[in-house]
This record gives sequence, C-alpha cells and structure tokens, in this order.
Amino acid sequence: MTICKRCFVSGRVQGVFFRDTTRQQAEKLQLVGYAKNLTDGRVEVVICGSEVSVEKLSEWLWTGSVYSSVSKVDCQKINLNEFEQSNKFVTL
Repeated sequence: MTICKRCFVSGRVQGVFFRDTTRQQAEKLQLVGYAKNLTDGRVEVVICGSEVSVEKLSEWLWTGSVYSSVSKVDCQKINLNEFEQSNKFVTL
C-alpha cells in the first residue's frame, strides 16, 4: 500500500546538506517526493511509498545530515496521487 506524508522539519536544517541527505535516504528506501527549503527556515519534505519506508524516513528526519540540528518534525498523512506516478525524489 502506498502512502504519502508531508513533514515540516525545524531547526538548523538549511545550508547544512539536509535536503540532499534526505534525498539519498529516500532513494535508498525507494521513496518518491521532494525536499524544499521554506522562507521561514524550515524544510518541507513530501514522501510517498510503502508504509514501512515512509515511516522509516519520517523517523530518520530527526537525525538529518551530519551538520544539521533538528528541533522538531511535524508529519501528517496526505493524499497526493501525482507522486504515486513519479519515479524519483527531488530537492527543490
């Protein structure tokens, strides 16, 4: 079963390779979606794939890159059918 989540990650998560490291983890877990910097300093992460893999990446977001310092991760399940058709995870 494919599920999707939108997560907002707070802390020191911009300019510290957080998005690229997230992309690498998502690819390992065969997830699709994106990671995007927001103007308020957070990173928005949308992930779609198997429930087990989505949950693994949702938990991993607390770790982030070597240089990041995550203070909050807020995830909600969403319905994004267009990501079910995608074949990769991108950074925006």
